[in-house]
Amino acid sequence: MLQRLVRPLQAAFLFLILGPLFAHAAPAAPATVRFSVIKTAALPVREGLLFSGGRFGHEATSNFSAFLVQHGEHSFLLDSGLGSRVAEQYAQDMPLWMRPFFKYEDPVLPARDQLARAGLPAVTDIYLTHDHWDHASGLGDFPQAAVWVSAPERIHSQISQGTPGGAWPSQVGSPSIQWRTLTFQPVPYEGFDASLDQYGDGSVVWVPMRGHTPGSVGLFLRLNSGRRYFFVGDTVWSVAALKDASPKFWPARLIVDDDAARTQQMIDLIRAAMVRDPALVIVPAHDASVQDALGYFPKWVE
Repeated sequence: MLQRLVRPLQAAFLFLILGPLFAHAAPAAPATVRFSVIKTAALPVREGLLFSGGRFGHEATSNFSAFLVQHGEHSFLLDSGLGSRVAEQYAQDMPLWMRPFFKYEDPVLPARDQLARAGLPAVTDIYLTHDHWDHASGLGDFPQAAVWVSAPERIHSQISQGTPGGAWPSQVGSPSIQWRTLTFQPVPYEGFDASLDQYGDGSVVWVPMRGHTPGSVGLFLRLNSGRRYFFVGDTVWSVAALKDASPKFWPARLIVDDDAARTQQMIDLIRAAMVRDPALVIVPAHDASVQDALGYFPKWVE
Protein backbone atom coordinates (compact mmCIF):
# COMPACT_ATOMS: atom_id res chain seq x y z
CA MET A 1 0.00 0.00 0.00
CA LEU A 2 2.79 2.40 0.98
CA GLN A 3 4.62 1.68 -2.28
CA ARG A 4 1.51 2.64 -4.27
CA LEU A 5 1.47 6.03 -2.57
CA VAL A 6 5.20 6.72 -2.92
CA ARG A 7 5.43 6.27 -6.68
CA PRO A 8 2.87 8.98 -7.56
CA LEU A 9 4.52 11.32 -5.06
CA GLN A 10 7.91 10.71 -6.68
CA ALA A 11 6.48 11.45 -10.10
CA ALA A 12 4.86 14.65 -8.85
CA PHE A 13 8.11 15.75 -7.24
CA LEU A 14 10.08 15.18 -10.45
CA PHE A 15 7.51 17.13 -12.45
CA LEU A 16 7.72 20.08 -10.05
CA ILE A 17 11.53 20.10 -10.22
CA LEU A 18 12.11 19.31 -13.89
CA GLY A 19 8.96 20.73 -15.47
CA PRO A 20 10.17 24.36 -15.49
CA LEU A 21 13.42 23.26 -17.14
CA PHE A 22 11.56 21.76 -20.11
CA ALA A 23 9.09 24.64 -20.23
CA HIS A 24 11.91 27.15 -20.56
CA ALA A 25 14.17 25.08 -22.81
CA ALA A 26 15.82 27.14 -25.53
CA PRO A 27 14.10 26.85 -28.93
CA ALA A 28 15.89 24.85 -31.60
CA ALA A 29 18.49 26.87 -33.48
CA PRO A 30 17.44 27.85 -37.01
CA ALA A 31 18.88 25.78 -39.82
CA THR A 32 22.08 27.07 -41.38
CA VAL A 33 21.21 28.70 -44.71
CA ARG A 34 24.00 29.67 -47.06
CA PHE A 35 25.07 29.36 -50.70
CA SER A 36 28.15 29.24 -52.90
CA VAL A 37 28.65 30.26 -56.53
CA ILE A 38 30.23 27.47 -58.59
CA LYS A 39 31.63 29.08 -61.74
CA THR A 40 32.07 26.40 -64.40
CA ALA A 41 33.19 28.69 -67.25
CA ALA A 42 33.19 32.34 -68.37
CA LEU A 43 32.99 34.25 -71.64
CA PRO A 44 33.78 37.91 -72.50
CA VAL A 45 30.87 39.65 -74.24
CA ARG A 46 29.89 43.14 -75.37
CA GLU A 47 27.51 44.69 -72.84
CA GLY A 48 25.28 45.87 -75.68
CA LEU A 49 24.54 42.24 -76.57
CA LEU A 50 23.18 41.57 -73.08
CA PHE A 51 20.43 44.17 -72.81
CA SER A 52 18.80 46.95 -74.75
CA GLY A 53 20.69 50.17 -74.11
CA GLY A 54 23.90 48.39 -73.11
CA ARG A 55 27.24 49.80 -74.23
CA PHE A 56 28.80 48.05 -77.20
CA GLY A 57 32.13 49.65 -76.35
CA HIS A 58 32.14 48.06 -72.90
CA GLU A 59 33.27 44.48 -72.32
CA ALA A 60 31.41 42.43 -69.72
CA THR A 61 31.84 38.84 -68.61
CA SER A 62 29.14 36.21 -68.81
CA ASN A 63 29.52 33.34 -66.34
CA PHE A 64 28.19 29.82 -66.64
CA SER A 65 27.44 29.06 -63.02
CA ALA A 66 25.70 26.63 -60.75
CA PHE A 67 24.74 27.61 -57.21
CA LEU A 68 25.17 25.31 -54.23
CA VAL A 69 22.50 26.02 -51.60
CA GLN A 70 22.59 24.58 -48.08
CA HIS A 71 19.64 24.48 -45.72
CA GLY A 72 20.52 22.63 -42.53
CA GLU A 73 21.60 19.11 -43.45
CA HIS A 74 20.20 19.36 -47.00
CA SER A 75 22.12 20.78 -49.96
CA PHE A 76 21.03 21.18 -53.55
CA LEU A 77 22.24 22.71 -56.80
CA LEU A 78 20.40 25.55 -58.47
CA ASP A 79 21.19 24.87 -62.14
CA SER A 80 24.10 22.64 -63.07
CA GLY A 81 26.41 24.88 -65.11
CA LEU A 82 28.50 23.45 -67.93
CA GLY A 83 29.20 19.76 -67.41
CA SER A 84 31.98 17.36 -68.28
CA ARG A 85 30.35 16.48 -71.63
CA VAL A 86 29.54 19.99 -72.82
CA ALA A 87 31.83 19.78 -75.88
CA GLU A 88 30.03 16.65 -77.07
CA GLN A 89 26.62 18.16 -76.31
CA TYR A 90 27.48 21.40 -78.12
CA ALA A 91 28.70 19.55 -81.23
CA GLN A 92 25.57 17.41 -81.30
CA ASP A 93 22.83 19.90 -80.55
CA MET A 94 23.88 23.54 -81.04
CA PRO A 95 22.52 24.65 -84.45
CA LEU A 96 25.31 25.82 -86.74
CA TRP A 97 23.71 29.23 -87.33
CA MET A 98 23.53 29.88 -83.56
CA ARG A 99 27.15 29.04 -82.78
CA PRO A 100 28.57 32.50 -83.53
CA PHE A 101 26.14 33.99 -81.01
CA PHE A 102 25.99 31.32 -78.29
CA LYS A 103 29.26 29.73 -77.33
CA TYR A 104 31.55 29.02 -74.42
CA GLU A 105 35.29 28.97 -73.88
CA ASP A 106 37.58 26.53 -72.13
CA PRO A 107 38.53 25.83 -69.46
CA VAL A 108 35.33 24.24 -68.23
CA LEU A 109 35.37 23.30 -64.54
CA PRO A 110 32.32 21.09 -63.97
CA ALA A 111 30.48 21.48 -60.69
CA ARG A 112 30.84 17.75 -60.04
CA ASP A 113 34.64 17.98 -60.14
CA GLN A 114 34.77 21.07 -57.95
CA LEU A 115 32.58 19.43 -55.30
CA ALA A 116 34.69 16.26 -55.38
CA ARG A 117 37.95 18.19 -54.96
CA ALA A 118 36.47 19.92 -51.92
CA GLY A 119 35.57 16.55 -50.40
CA LEU A 120 31.83 17.20 -50.57
CA PRO A 121 29.38 14.44 -51.47
CA ALA A 122 27.50 14.57 -54.73
CA VAL A 123 24.22 16.42 -54.44
CA THR A 124 20.99 14.44 -54.53
CA ASP A 125 18.77 17.27 -55.82
CA ILE A 126 19.16 19.73 -58.71
CA TYR A 127 16.64 22.52 -59.34
CA LEU A 128 16.67 24.09 -62.79
CA THR A 129 15.68 27.72 -63.27
CA HIS A 130 14.98 26.54 -66.83
CA ASP A 131 16.10 23.84 -69.24
CA HIS A 132 18.45 25.66 -71.63
CA TRP A 133 21.80 24.17 -72.61
CA ASP A 134 24.01 26.26 -70.36
CA HIS A 135 21.92 25.41 -67.28
CA ALA A 136 21.25 21.71 -67.89
CA SER A 137 24.64 20.64 -69.28
CA GLY A 138 25.84 19.14 -65.99
CA LEU A 139 22.81 16.95 -65.27
CA GLY A 140 24.57 13.85 -66.58
CA ASP A 141 27.37 14.36 -64.06
CA PHE A 142 24.89 13.70 -61.23
CA PRO A 143 23.02 10.55 -62.31
CA GLN A 144 21.84 9.90 -58.76
CA ALA A 145 20.19 13.31 -58.38
CA ALA A 146 16.51 14.11 -58.65
CA VAL A 147 15.98 16.96 -61.14
CA TRP A 148 13.28 19.44 -60.15
CA VAL A 149 11.44 21.67 -62.65
CA SER A 150 8.01 23.25 -62.79
CA ALA A 151 5.30 21.33 -64.64
CA PRO A 152 5.31 23.72 -67.65
CA GLU A 153 9.09 23.42 -67.90
CA ARG A 154 8.94 19.63 -67.97
CA ILE A 155 6.51 19.84 -70.89
CA HIS A 156 8.81 22.37 -72.55
CA SER A 157 11.75 19.99 -72.12
CA GLN A 158 9.82 17.25 -73.87
CA ILE A 159 8.45 19.21 -76.83
CA SER A 160 11.26 21.72 -77.49
CA GLN A 161 14.15 19.28 -77.85
CA GLY A 162 16.08 19.96 -81.03
CA THR A 163 14.37 23.29 -81.72
CA PRO A 164 16.33 26.58 -81.82
CA GLY A 165 16.48 27.94 -78.30
CA GLY A 166 14.93 24.74 -76.92
CA ALA A 167 16.15 21.97 -74.67
CA TRP A 168 18.90 19.64 -75.90
CA PRO A 169 18.25 15.90 -76.25
CA SER A 170 21.85 15.19 -75.22
CA GLN A 171 21.16 16.86 -71.86
CA VAL A 172 17.52 16.22 -70.95
CA GLY A 173 16.56 13.32 -73.22
CA SER A 174 17.87 10.43 -71.14
CA PRO A 175 15.11 8.19 -69.73
CA SER A 176 17.24 7.66 -66.63
CA ILE A 177 16.83 11.26 -65.43
CA GLN A 178 14.79 11.31 -62.23
CA TRP A 179 12.41 14.18 -62.97
CA ARG A 180 10.47 15.73 -60.10
CA THR A 181 7.80 18.44 -60.25
CA LEU A 182 8.11 21.74 -58.40
CA THR A 183 4.50 22.52 -57.46
CA PHE A 184 3.51 26.06 -56.52
CA GLN A 185 0.83 27.09 -54.07
CA PRO A 186 -1.64 29.94 -54.77
CA VAL A 187 0.18 32.13 -52.24
CA PRO A 188 1.40 35.47 -53.65
CA TYR A 189 4.95 36.44 -52.78
CA GLU A 190 6.82 39.66 -53.61
CA GLY A 191 4.37 40.46 -56.39
CA PHE A 192 4.43 36.99 -57.96
CA ASP A 193 1.07 35.24 -58.15
CA ALA A 194 2.22 31.95 -56.59
CA SER A 195 5.08 30.60 -54.51
CA LEU A 196 6.51 27.58 -52.73
CA ASP A 197 8.10 27.90 -49.29
CA GLN A 198 10.28 24.81 -49.53
CA TYR A 199 11.09 24.34 -45.85
CA GLY A 200 8.19 26.26 -44.33
CA ASP A 201 10.47 28.80 -42.64
CA GLY A 202 10.59 31.53 -45.30
CA SER A 203 14.27 30.98 -46.09
CA VAL A 204 13.91 29.20 -49.46
CA VAL A 205 10.96 30.47 -51.51
CA TRP A 206 10.40 29.59 -55.17
CA VAL A 207 8.32 31.73 -57.54
CA PRO A 208 7.18 31.11 -61.13
CA MET A 209 8.89 33.38 -63.67
CA ARG A 210 7.19 32.39 -66.92
CA GLY A 211 8.53 34.19 -69.97
CA HIS A 212 12.11 33.28 -70.86
CA THR A 213 10.77 29.71 -70.99
CA PRO A 214 7.21 28.60 -70.19
CA GLY A 215 8.24 27.21 -66.82
CA SER A 216 11.17 29.34 -65.67
CA VAL A 217 11.44 29.77 -61.90
CA GLY A 218 13.19 32.13 -59.52
CA LEU A 219 14.47 31.63 -55.98
CA PHE A 220 14.33 34.00 -53.00
CA LEU A 221 16.92 33.00 -50.42
CA ARG A 222 17.15 34.45 -46.90
CA LEU A 223 20.35 33.66 -45.03
CA ASN A 224 20.76 33.44 -41.24
CA SER A 225 22.25 36.93 -41.34
CA GLY A 226 18.92 38.20 -42.65
CA ARG A 227 20.43 39.16 -46.01
CA ARG A 228 18.16 38.29 -48.95
CA TYR A 229 19.08 37.19 -52.46
CA PHE A 230 16.91 36.70 -55.53
CA PHE A 231 18.19 34.27 -58.17
CA VAL A 232 16.43 35.21 -61.40
CA GLY A 233 17.90 32.77 -63.94
CA ASP A 234 17.94 34.23 -67.45
CA THR A 235 15.04 36.63 -67.07
CA VAL A 236 17.82 39.20 -67.29
CA TRP A 237 21.43 38.51 -68.19
CA SER A 238 22.80 41.59 -66.43
CA VAL A 239 21.70 43.37 -63.28
CA ALA A 240 22.50 46.63 -65.08
CA ALA A 241 19.42 45.99 -67.23
CA LEU A 242 17.22 46.51 -64.18
CA LYS A 243 18.11 50.20 -63.85
CA ASP A 244 15.60 50.95 -66.62
CA ALA A 245 13.85 47.54 -66.63
CA SER A 246 15.44 46.90 -70.02
CA PRO A 247 14.82 43.69 -72.00
CA LYS A 248 17.53 41.70 -73.74
CA PHE A 249 19.11 43.07 -76.94
CA TRP A 250 16.39 42.60 -79.53
CA PRO A 251 17.97 39.85 -81.71
CA ALA A 252 18.75 37.77 -78.61
CA ARG A 253 15.26 38.43 -77.28
CA LEU A 254 13.74 37.06 -80.48
CA ILE A 255 15.81 33.87 -80.26
CA VAL A 256 15.87 32.98 -76.57
CA ASP A 257 12.78 34.45 -74.90
CA ASP A 258 9.77 32.20 -75.38
CA ASP A 259 7.37 35.06 -74.57
CA ALA A 260 8.99 38.49 -74.71
CA ALA A 261 5.98 40.35 -73.30
CA ARG A 262 5.73 38.05 -70.31
CA THR A 263 9.49 38.20 -69.79
CA GLN A 264 9.14 41.98 -69.56
CA GLN A 265 6.45 41.55 -66.91
CA MET A 266 8.90 39.46 -64.89
CA ILE A 267 11.61 42.11 -65.31
CA ASP A 268 9.17 44.71 -63.97
CA LEU A 269 8.41 42.48 -60.96
CA ILE A 270 12.11 42.06 -60.22
CA ARG A 271 12.65 45.82 -60.37
CA ALA A 272 9.63 46.41 -58.11
CA ALA A 273 11.08 43.98 -55.55
CA MET A 274 14.35 45.93 -55.64
CA VAL A 275 12.52 49.19 -55.02
CA ARG A 276 10.64 47.73 -52.04
CA ASP A 277 13.82 46.28 -50.56
CA PRO A 278 16.97 48.11 -51.68
CA ALA A 279 19.08 45.58 -49.74
CA LEU A 280 17.77 42.69 -51.85
CA VAL A 281 20.63 41.32 -53.99
CA ILE A 282 19.57 40.28 -57.50
CA VAL A 283 21.64 37.41 -58.88
CA PRO A 284 21.26 36.78 -62.63
CA ALA A 285 22.60 33.39 -63.66
CA HIS A 286 25.30 34.88 -65.93
CA ASP A 287 26.27 38.25 -64.44
CA ALA A 288 29.94 38.01 -63.46
CA SER A 289 29.93 41.49 -61.89
CA VAL A 290 27.45 40.28 -59.25
CA GLN A 291 29.08 36.90 -58.81
CA ASP A 292 32.60 38.33 -58.53
CA ALA A 293 31.43 40.40 -55.57
CA LEU A 294 29.95 37.31 -53.90
CA GLY A 295 33.05 35.17 -54.41
CA TYR A 296 33.30 31.64 -55.71
CA PHE A 297 33.25 28.09 -54.41
CA PRO A 298 34.60 26.90 -52.01
CA LYS A 299 33.76 30.26 -50.44
CA TRP A 300 30.29 30.41 -48.87
CA VAL A 301 27.99 33.41 -48.72
CA GLU A 302 26.54 33.34 -45.20
